[in-house]
Amino acid sequence: MGNRFICMSKKDTKDVGSRSKRVNRSQRKLLAEEEFLHRQALSMALHQHQLSQRFDGSMSRRIGSTSSRRLADPFANGKQVPESLENIKTKKFILVHGEGFGAWCWYKTIALLEEAGLLPVTFDLKGSGIDLTDTNSVATLAEYSKPLIEYLENLEEDEKVILVGHSNGGACVSYALEHFSQKISKAIFICATMVSDGQRPFDVFAEELGSAEQFMQGSKFLIHGNGKDKPPTGFMFEKEQMKGLYFNQSPAKDVALAMVSMRPIPLGPIMEKLSLSPKNYGTSRRFFIQTLDDRALSPDVQEKLVRENPPEGVFKIKGSDHCPFFSKPQSLHKMLVEIAQIP
Repeated sequence: MGNRFICMSKKDTKDVGSRSKRVNRSQRKLLAEEEFLHRQALSMALHQHQLSQRFDGSMSRRIGSTSSRRLADPFANGKQVPESLENIKTKKFILVHGEGFGAWCWYKTIALLEEAGLLPVTFDLKGSGIDLTDTNSVATLAEYSKPLIEYLENLEEDEKVILVGHSNGGACVSYALEHFSQKISKAIFICATMVSDGQRPFDVFAEELGSAEQFMQGSKFLIHGNGKDKPPTGFMFEKEQMKGLYFNQSPAKDVALAMVSMRPIPLGPIMEKLSLSPKNYGTSRRFFIQTLDDRALSPDVQEKLVRENPPEGVFKIKGSDHCPFFSKPQSLHKMLVEIAQIP
């Protein structure tokens, strides 16, 4: 084998050198593209941070406004809002992000809903997005959901909203339905933890992550914020794991945004059993949106959720990963509007 290299001709040596240069150029190009995406994501995250400062921080941090740049809306005829949308009784959508995410993840949905003449509101849950709370200190679902609860508490007496929850944000939506059912006209679960009474949000992901007991004992993703000798306080997937679970169909720029914006997930809220009564939660109007190319919450698991805790209606988005607000924003927007129109 060694003789082959010793006896190479000048031509052979030149060919090897050319191939090496081509490989190096290719590697440099990939690194440049990755750096470009990273910078774009940082720029977008900073832009969302600036937008979030426009609103009253005492109640919530909402992203988006009617003066922000518009995206094309498939339901609008030119500049005109369809007459059917003008008849929607409840126009305010409260968008609740999932685990690890923040208000930033809804930026496409916010623009599309506003273009349709609707009123989207979103904020960071405790320890999420740009909220300064230490994730490791968030121990209960009530604490994690506090920004949502405070917003609902401050609504006018006769005002109602449509509540939208993504992934583990579904647990916050269920908690809100139990305590503020009179202020919520409809609840929409997007590939979310639509749990039953006495169930933990984590139980929904057990097929992917194993039982809660196994996960707590041996997961490499656990974070021990109070010391190794203390119970874990949170967890966070590695980047490649996250990309495979959440973003298998999402555009590269949105994935890059997520990679610089995702935060650790507080463990306490997703390990807490929910107490949901037939009187409050049981009488609420619930709808479920399934994502059919989802690897974090498989279509089979989503089907099981709607069988065990039947909602009023089920909608399905083909070709969507766990984040339809990135992978299928137009389809998600269409379904949200359609559900809002249901009398």
